Amino acid sequence: MSDCGCHATAANEAERRTLRIALSLNAAMFVVGAIAGLVAQSMGLLADSLDMLADTCAYVIGLVAWRGSAHVKASAAQFSGTLLLLLGLGTLLGVGWRVATGSEPEGYWMIGIAFIALIVNSTVLRLLGRFRQGEVHLRAAWLFTRVDVLANLAVIVSGVLVLLLRSPVPDWIIGAAIAGYVIKEALEILREARNAKAAANALRSKPDAIHIDQI
Repeated sequence: MSDCGCHATAANEAERRTLRIALSLNAAMFVVGAIAGLVAQSMGLLADSLDMLADTCAYVIGLVAWRGSAHVKASAAQFSGTLLLLLGLGTLLGVGWRVATGSEPEGYWMIGIAFIALIVNSTVLRLLGRFRQGEVHLRAAWLFTRVDVLANLAVIVSGVLVLLLRSPVPDWIIGAAIAGYVIKEALEILREARNAKAAANALRSKPDAIHIDQI
């Protein structure tokens, strides 16, 4: 029986459906986390919510770039990495502002919202497991979600420490740590995107080189 490409089409549609589910869940948790972070005066929750906003953007870009060339996909990943880098730097500035002006984070809010987010992101990470070794724009989506899971755990720990120590310092530390990790992941995505774009450019120039040789 000849290969009609039907299996590949079905697989692509399943992957697109997975990205749409991940997008919806992360968008919802961004709204919940941002509101809770403001109410609870928690930089950890705010950093976590901004990270989920970056994830949402990554999934949108992944869906848009699905039928694009390797160069377009690398550009999409580069945009995602740049966005994540800016959010990480912005969160660091936010932590500095909280340290300078003071805050009273609510530990119970932090633990509760972060636990819900952990359940959501663990589910999304499992769904995106097939993308772990995929193309660069899809691997970026998997990396973003991995950051989320680690950030959720960190916020839960900081919430416990805030309650035990009656101090905002653990929230500040975790907020800064999440921001630092986000920046690290952003630089990794940007590096992979740069390499993928270089490979795509080399591939595009190959036919021209062959044509010149033939002349």
